[in-house]
Amino acid sequence: MAPLLLGIESSCDETAAAVVEGDRHVRSNIVATQHDLHVEYAGVVPEIASRAHLERIGPVIERALVEAGVRADELDGVAVGHQPGLIGSLLVGVSAGKALAWSLDRPLLAVNHILAHLHSPALDDEPIGYPALGLVVSGGHTSLYRLDGALAVHELGRTIDDAVGEAYDKAAVLLGLGWPGGPALDRLAAEGDEHAVDFPVSMLDRDSLDFSYSGLKTALLYAVRGQPSGRGAATTFPRNTDDLDDARRRDLAASFQRAAMTSIVRKVERALVRHPAPTLLVGGGVSANSRLRRELETLCNAHGTTLRLPARRFCMDNAAMIAGLGAVHLEAGRCADLSLSASAQNA
Repeated sequence: MAPLLLGIESSCDETAAAVVEGDRHVRSNIVATQHDLHVEYAGVVPEIASRAHLERIGPVIERALVEAGVRADELDGVAVGHQPGLIGSLLVGVSAGKALAWSLDRPLLAVNHILAHLHSPALDDEPIGYPALGLVVSGGHTSLYRLDGALAVHELGRTIDDAVGEAYDKAAVLLGLGWPGGPALDRLAAEGDEHAVDFPVSMLDRDSLDFSYSGLKTALLYAVRGQPSGRGAATTFPRNTDDLDDARRRDLAASFQRAAMTSIVRKVERALVRHPAPTLLVGGGVSANSRLRRELETLCNAHGTTLRLPARRFCMDNAAMIAGLGAVHLEAGRCADLSLSASAQNA
């Protein structure tokens, strides 16, 4: 009989718990968002996020058990995302996971948040075939990996500055679309002229599999507000977001999306040429982007590669992916002990 695992995720601003049977069958998946708490700051405030996790973690875990129709003492293990992320947020989830595992006398499984995203295409779907290439695109991460197994992972490239999801959210604020704005920008881009503005497509050097989004973000800033004058606190711009008309806003969104997605797809193609693999795994919040999904499908068809995308409900941070990969850890005998620490870095 497949083990029943409780997963706990609290790496940023989503308080999440899930019950998964085996490594794929999702019995419940509860996510409490904090968008209303952070929207006025146009970004996640770590202290606010940590306090919200403290308030929500207990009820979210209880709801996950109830919806799964499972008692806590029927669990076979507790999996928790322990790295990377906001340290205060991670500590809440790790502490809850350790306390539950100890009180139930069940194995504790320490799961890397990024690698869990690469397991998300398997949730409520077919098993993943390895070897594979992996792409994680989210608010905090933009990375490429070679995977010889779910737990045998080698990093090929990562962002050297902003993650693509962070760039999208900042772009959405510049365009007056609010925060978090990635989905809104994706929808608006479908209505605009993607060639209206020739934004830079970052490729770095010819051999690089790393990513960069700071230059694109700055180019959009200048396109919206004009060239700045002055320095430091005295910097001024000739325009602001309110000066954009609807047509210009649509064109800027479309042009930004073309540049952002083209960079990712070209880097994935480089990786497929250099590290051929029968499968491409994709995970993270930006994997819900409509253009990225279309272009990766076209690319994989051209290379004879199977594209594995998560269902949209599993693109954003969630605990089902933590529990699913936790089951892989359990089967491999890779259990943690109560000395487990949270880590902000991808150690």
